[in-house]
Amino acid sequence: MNADVSGNPADGGERAHPTVTGVILAGGSSRRMGRDKALLPLANGSRGEARLIEIVYQRLAPLCDQMAVVAKDPERYDFLPCMRVNDVLDGTGALVGIHAALTHCRTRGVFVVGCDMPRLQPALLQHIINLGARWQVVVPDLPSGLEPLHAWYSRDCLATIEAQLARGERKISRCFEQLQTRRLVRTEIRQFDPQMVSCTNVNTPDELAALDDSPGRQNPPRPR
Repeated sequence: MNADVSGNPADGGERAHPTVTGVILAGGSSRRMGRDKALLPLANGSRGEARLIEIVYQRLAPLCDQMAVVAKDPERYDFLPCMRVNDVLDGTGALVGIHAALTHCRTRGVFVVGCDMPRLQPALLQHIINLGARWQVVVPDLPSGLEPLHAWYSRDCLATIEAQLARGERKISRCFEQLQTRRLVRTEIRQFDPQMVSCTNVNTPDELAALDDSPGRQNPPRPR
Protein backbone atom coordinates (compact mmCIF):
# COMPACT_ATOMS: atom_id res chain seq x y z
CA MET A 1 0.00 0.00 0.00
CA ASN A 2 1.26 3.44 -0.91
CA ALA A 3 -0.60 6.46 0.44
CA ASP A 4 0.30 10.13 0.43
CA VAL A 5 -2.10 12.50 2.16
CA SER A 6 -1.89 16.26 1.65
CA GLY A 7 -4.05 19.21 0.69
CA ASN A 8 -6.52 21.55 2.38
CA PRO A 9 -10.17 22.53 1.94
CA ALA A 10 -9.37 25.05 -0.78
CA ASP A 11 -7.50 22.59 -2.96
CA GLY A 12 -9.52 19.42 -2.43
CA GLY A 13 -8.13 18.27 0.90
CA GLU A 14 -10.10 17.19 3.96
CA ARG A 15 -13.07 19.28 5.15
CA ALA A 16 -15.04 19.62 8.37
CA HIS A 17 -17.85 17.08 7.80
CA PRO A 18 -16.45 14.22 5.74
CA THR A 19 -19.19 12.68 3.64
CA VAL A 20 -17.73 11.91 0.23
CA THR A 21 -14.27 11.28 -1.17
CA GLY A 22 -13.79 12.20 -4.80
CA VAL A 23 -11.80 9.43 -6.46
CA ILE A 24 -10.04 9.58 -9.82
CA LEU A 25 -9.06 6.21 -11.27
CA ALA A 26 -5.84 6.53 -13.25
CA GLY A 27 -4.88 2.89 -13.58
CA GLY A 28 -5.88 2.19 -17.16
CA SER A 29 -3.41 1.09 -19.83
CA SER A 30 -4.34 3.89 -22.32
CA ARG A 31 -3.76 1.43 -25.17
CA ARG A 32 -5.89 3.33 -27.69
CA MET A 33 -4.24 6.63 -26.80
CA GLY A 34 -0.73 5.18 -27.03
CA ARG A 35 0.51 6.99 -23.90
CA ASP A 36 -0.70 7.92 -20.43
CA LYS A 37 -3.78 9.97 -21.28
CA ALA A 38 -4.11 11.32 -17.73
CA LEU A 39 -1.01 13.46 -18.32
CA LEU A 40 -1.90 14.74 -21.79
CA PRO A 41 -2.33 18.53 -22.10
CA LEU A 42 -5.72 19.97 -22.98
CA ALA A 43 -7.07 23.49 -23.44
CA ASN A 44 -8.76 24.54 -20.20
CA GLY A 45 -10.68 27.68 -21.14
CA SER A 46 -9.46 30.89 -19.49
CA ARG A 47 -7.09 28.87 -17.30
CA GLY A 48 -4.94 28.02 -20.30
CA GLU A 49 -3.62 24.50 -20.74
CA ALA A 50 -3.75 21.74 -18.13
CA ARG A 51 -3.21 18.02 -17.94
CA LEU A 52 -6.35 15.96 -18.45
CA ILE A 53 -6.35 14.62 -14.89
CA GLU A 54 -5.94 18.15 -13.53
CA ILE A 55 -9.11 19.28 -15.30
CA VAL A 56 -10.99 16.30 -13.87
CA TYR A 57 -9.61 17.14 -10.42
CA GLN A 58 -10.64 20.80 -10.66
CA ARG A 59 -14.23 19.87 -11.52
CA LEU A 60 -14.68 17.23 -8.84
CA ALA A 61 -12.71 18.57 -5.86
CA PRO A 62 -14.99 21.50 -4.90
CA LEU A 63 -17.87 19.08 -4.28
CA CYS A 64 -15.96 16.63 -2.09
CA ASP A 65 -14.63 16.55 1.46
CA GLN A 66 -11.39 14.95 0.33
CA MET A 67 -9.82 13.71 -2.88
CA ALA A 68 -7.84 10.64 -3.89
CA VAL A 69 -6.13 9.25 -6.99
CA VAL A 70 -5.92 5.47 -7.38
CA ALA A 71 -3.18 4.27 -9.72
CA LYS A 72 -0.57 1.56 -10.14
CA ASP A 73 2.12 4.24 -9.96
CA PRO A 74 0.58 6.96 -7.75
CA GLU A 75 3.85 8.91 -7.57
CA ARG A 76 3.26 10.01 -11.19
CA TYR A 77 0.46 12.24 -9.91
CA ASP A 78 2.24 13.88 -6.98
CA PHE A 79 1.43 17.31 -8.46
CA LEU A 80 -2.16 16.84 -7.25
CA PRO A 81 -2.73 17.97 -3.62
CA CYS A 82 -4.56 14.87 -2.42
CA MET A 83 -4.25 11.30 -1.20
CA ARG A 84 -2.62 9.00 -3.76
CA VAL A 85 -2.92 5.23 -3.36
CA ASN A 86 -2.36 2.06 -5.31
CA ASP A 87 -4.51 -1.06 -5.44
CA VAL A 88 -4.91 -3.15 -2.29
CA LEU A 89 -5.59 -6.41 -4.16
CA ASP A 90 -3.65 -7.92 -7.02
CA GLY A 91 -5.17 -7.79 -10.46
CA THR A 92 -6.36 -5.30 -12.99
CA GLY A 93 -9.60 -3.56 -13.78
CA ALA A 94 -11.68 -0.69 -12.48
CA LEU A 95 -13.37 -2.80 -9.80
CA VAL A 96 -9.98 -3.32 -8.14
CA GLY A 97 -9.51 0.45 -8.15
CA ILE A 98 -12.95 1.06 -6.63
CA HIS A 99 -12.09 -1.50 -3.93
CA ALA A 100 -8.88 0.42 -3.15
CA ALA A 101 -10.80 3.70 -2.96
CA LEU A 102 -13.35 2.30 -0.52
CA THR A 103 -10.60 0.70 1.57
CA HIS A 104 -8.60 3.90 1.96
CA CYS A 105 -11.35 6.50 2.23
CA ARG A 106 -12.46 7.88 5.59
CA THR A 107 -15.84 9.11 4.37
CA ARG A 108 -19.29 7.54 4.10
CA GLY A 109 -18.70 6.85 0.43
CA VAL A 110 -16.79 7.72 -2.72
CA PHE A 111 -17.66 9.37 -6.00
CA VAL A 112 -15.58 7.57 -8.62
CA VAL A 113 -14.67 9.02 -12.02
CA GLY A 114 -12.17 8.14 -14.72
CA CYS A 115 -9.13 10.32 -15.29
CA ASP A 116 -10.38 10.93 -18.85
CA MET A 117 -13.64 12.79 -18.11
CA PRO A 118 -12.96 16.52 -18.58
CA ARG A 119 -16.64 17.42 -19.12
CA LEU A 120 -17.88 16.56 -15.62
CA GLN A 121 -20.94 18.67 -14.77
CA PRO A 122 -20.98 19.82 -11.11
CA ALA A 123 -24.79 20.02 -10.90
CA LEU A 124 -25.14 16.36 -11.91
CA LEU A 125 -22.32 15.29 -9.60
CA GLN A 126 -23.94 17.07 -6.68
CA HIS A 127 -27.30 15.44 -7.43
CA ILE A 128 -25.69 12.00 -7.41
CA ILE A 129 -23.84 12.76 -4.16
CA ASN A 130 -27.09 13.89 -2.54
CA LEU A 131 -28.83 10.66 -3.59
CA GLY A 132 -25.94 8.71 -2.08
CA ALA A 133 -27.36 9.43 1.38
CA ARG A 134 -30.08 6.85 0.68
CA TRP A 135 -28.43 4.35 -1.68
CA GLN A 136 -25.37 2.11 -1.78
CA VAL A 137 -24.77 2.84 -5.47
CA VAL A 138 -25.97 5.72 -7.66
CA VAL A 139 -25.09 5.29 -11.34
CA PRO A 140 -26.14 6.94 -14.63
CA ASP A 141 -28.04 4.72 -17.06
CA LEU A 142 -26.95 5.90 -20.53
CA PRO A 143 -27.97 4.73 -24.01
CA SER A 144 -24.71 2.76 -24.01
CA GLY A 145 -25.46 1.20 -20.63
CA LEU A 146 -24.59 1.91 -17.02
CA GLU A 147 -21.59 4.19 -16.40
CA PRO A 148 -19.84 2.80 -13.30
CA LEU A 149 -16.97 5.29 -13.54
CA HIS A 150 -19.24 8.28 -12.93
CA ALA A 151 -20.93 6.92 -9.84
CA TRP A 152 -21.37 6.99 -6.08
CA TYR A 153 -20.37 3.95 -3.97
CA SER A 154 -21.11 3.66 -0.25
CA ARG A 155 -18.58 2.03 2.04
CA ASP A 156 -21.29 -0.59 2.54
CA CYS A 157 -20.33 -1.89 -0.91
CA LEU A 158 -16.89 -3.02 0.21
CA ALA A 159 -17.78 -6.52 1.42
CA THR A 160 -19.79 -7.27 -1.73
CA ILE A 161 -16.96 -6.08 -3.97
CA GLU A 162 -14.36 -8.09 -2.05
CA ALA A 163 -16.47 -11.24 -2.36
CA GLN A 164 -16.94 -10.72 -6.09
CA LEU A 165 -13.22 -10.16 -6.66
CA ALA A 166 -12.44 -13.28 -4.61
CA ARG A 167 -14.59 -15.23 -7.09
CA GLY A 168 -12.59 -13.78 -9.97
CA GLU A 169 -15.50 -11.67 -11.26
CA ARG A 170 -14.35 -8.20 -12.31
CA LYS A 171 -17.41 -6.83 -14.11
CA ILE A 172 -18.58 -3.87 -12.04
CA SER A 173 -22.24 -4.13 -13.01
CA ARG A 174 -22.45 -7.58 -11.40
CA CYS A 175 -22.19 -5.84 -8.02
CA PHE A 176 -25.20 -3.68 -8.75
CA GLU A 177 -27.47 -6.72 -8.70
CA GLN A 178 -26.54 -7.35 -5.06
CA LEU A 179 -26.58 -3.76 -3.81
CA GLN A 180 -29.21 -1.07 -3.29
CA THR A 181 -28.65 0.64 -6.63
CA ARG A 182 -30.27 3.83 -7.87
CA ARG A 183 -30.13 4.20 -11.65
CA LEU A 184 -30.40 7.67 -13.17
CA VAL A 185 -32.44 7.58 -16.36
CA ARG A 186 -31.81 10.01 -19.21
CA THR A 187 -34.68 12.37 -18.41
CA GLU A 188 -33.33 12.82 -14.89
CA ILE A 189 -29.74 13.29 -16.10
CA ARG A 190 -30.82 16.00 -18.54
CA GLN A 191 -32.27 18.07 -15.69
CA PHE A 192 -28.71 18.62 -14.47
CA ASP A 193 -26.72 18.00 -17.65
CA PRO A 194 -28.89 19.04 -20.65
CA GLN A 195 -26.31 18.03 -23.27
CA MET A 196 -25.42 14.80 -21.44
CA VAL A 197 -21.70 15.45 -21.65
CA SER A 198 -20.68 14.75 -18.05
CA CYS A 199 -19.82 11.11 -18.78
CA THR A 200 -17.82 11.94 -21.91
CA ASN A 201 -14.48 10.17 -21.84
CA VAL A 202 -11.40 10.42 -24.03
CA ASN A 203 -9.78 7.26 -25.40
CA THR A 204 -8.07 8.20 -28.68
CA PRO A 205 -5.98 11.07 -30.08
CA ASP A 206 -8.92 12.03 -32.32
CA GLU A 207 -11.27 12.27 -29.34
CA LEU A 208 -8.73 14.40 -27.50
CA ALA A 209 -8.37 16.71 -30.51
CA ALA A 210 -12.16 17.08 -30.71
CA LEU A 211 -12.32 18.61 -27.24
CA ASP A 212 -12.34 22.38 -27.25
CA ASP A 213 -13.11 24.67 -24.30
CA SER A 214 -13.79 27.71 -26.50
CA PRO A 215 -17.25 29.33 -26.15
CA GLY A 216 -18.15 28.53 -29.75
CA ARG A 217 -17.78 24.76 -29.43
CA GLN A 218 -20.95 23.22 -30.90
CA ASN A 219 -20.40 19.47 -31.03
CA PRO A 220 -19.02 17.96 -27.83
CA PRO A 221 -18.01 14.31 -27.97
CA ARG A 222 -20.76 11.91 -27.01
CA PRO A 223 -20.57 10.05 -23.70
CA ARG A 224 -19.55 6.41 -23.91
